Amino acid sequence: MSRDSNYDHHISIFSPQGRLYQMEYAFKAASSASGLTGIALRGSDTAVVVTQRKVPDRLIVPDSVSHVFNITPKIGVLATGMIADCHSAVQRMRYEAADFEFKYGYAIPPAVLAKRMADLAQVNTQSASMRPLACVLLIVGVDEESGPTVLKVDPAGHYLPFKGTASGAKEQEATNFLEKRVERIESYTFEETVRTAIVCLGSVLGSDFRGNEIEVACVQGKEGRFRCLTEEEIEEHLNAIADDADA
Repeated sequence: MSRDSNYDHHISIFSPQGRLYQMEYAFKAASSASGLTGIALRGSDTAVVVTQRKVPDRLIVPDSVSHVFNITPKIGVLATGMIADCHSAVQRMRYEAADFEFKYGYAIPPAVLAKRMADLAQVNTQSASMRPLACVLLIVGVDEESGPTVLKVDPAGHYLPFKGTASGAKEQEATNFLEKRVERIESYTFEETVRTAIVCLGSVLGSDFRGNEIEVACVQGKEGRFRCLTEEEIEEHLNAIADDADA
């Protein structure tokens, strides 16, 4: 048995190398538990999230399976990882958003919500009696000052705004794809943003999609609301992507 194996029994114990093994295991669970890959992208006036829709059992009603959740009219989240942990995080986000608006009289900004969730996640790394949530949150929303925004919160409590980011099983491959387009991302229109996110997901997974096999949600403009695209709208984008590939 390796010496390091003695340091992964509790989340609050550092190894001699300065590592928290339980947190590393949490990151591994968050990326691999669902088997899904999520993409978030921010264009000139749009923020978009895209992920796969996997129905684990043919007896389940397909519409009930989703990793994209509405938090407030202008904020939504794509949660990848263990689905029960995702639901717990989403429930807490809705509570925090409602509590903020009740206290201060205006809707919570996306960055404030991300910071609050990151603070709560970080507290879970300090006590052996707690377990970090094995989920990564890709938050998209509308900021009254800067417009659409994308933020990422991980199990350790890091949170940062992004031009484009990914989570889940193929996170690194998707990040590499987006990095090659980083100079152009901020000038993308709504259509370009959605289609780039879909192309990114298809590229890292090496497959084509039908409209009912992926979930796409977006916010558009400073007054925009978070909404999920319908299957027909997704099909239109998929057809346009196919036409561009054939051209």
